[in-house]
Amino acid sequence: MSYIIDIVLFNDFETLDAFGPVEILGKLPDIFKLKFISMEGSLVESSQKVRVETNLYKYEAGVERILIIPGGNGTRENIEDESFISFIKELHNRAKYTLSVCTGSALLAKAGILDNKKATTNKKAYKWVTEQGEKVLWVKEARWVRDENIYTSSGVSAGMDMTLGFIEDLFGKEKALETCQRIEYIWNEDSKYDPFSKLYE
Repeated sequence: MSYIIDIVLFNDFETLDAFGPVEILGKLPDIFKLKFISMEGSLVESSQKVRVETNLYKYEAGVERILIIPGGNGTRENIEDESFISFIKELHNRAKYTLSVCTGSALLAKAGILDNKKATTNKKAYKWVTEQGEKVLWVKEARWVRDENIYTSSGVSAGMDMTLGFIEDLFGKEKALETCQRIEYIWNEDSKYDPFSKLYE
């Protein structure tokens, strides 16, 4: 089985939100083909001034797709953009799995994708994010949360732990640990361990 990974980028996205998962998934090129997309298919700049060339989304019949939504300061502007929220909803509906990092879950919540589902987000921005989806079953203490085919993570670096958890769910723990070894990363394997949930109370 192989998948196309659609990584949605927008101006002022958080660099590690996107490139943490990209580093991990990119170590499995026979399984995952990475595509950076945006609404305009143009050059996009992260909060850290990293510029990325993106493409327009291209539908391909019969191809399994995975959607990744990073967070960052840009989510606060895009949350008010109805066309962008509709874009996210359309991509989710075509994806087999949807993963969001940090405040990316605010965009999913605004689109109604997380209604009646468990989800988490960045704990420093927890109040703002949870206001975007009153029907979401927000989990305050969690490194990442899975509800059926949707994965949401806490802030920034938590996206890497979530992605490794995703690989474990699909291909087993040995594959996740093998990937950790290749990038010399110490994986926080417990999705419920979240010291940051208390830090900002």
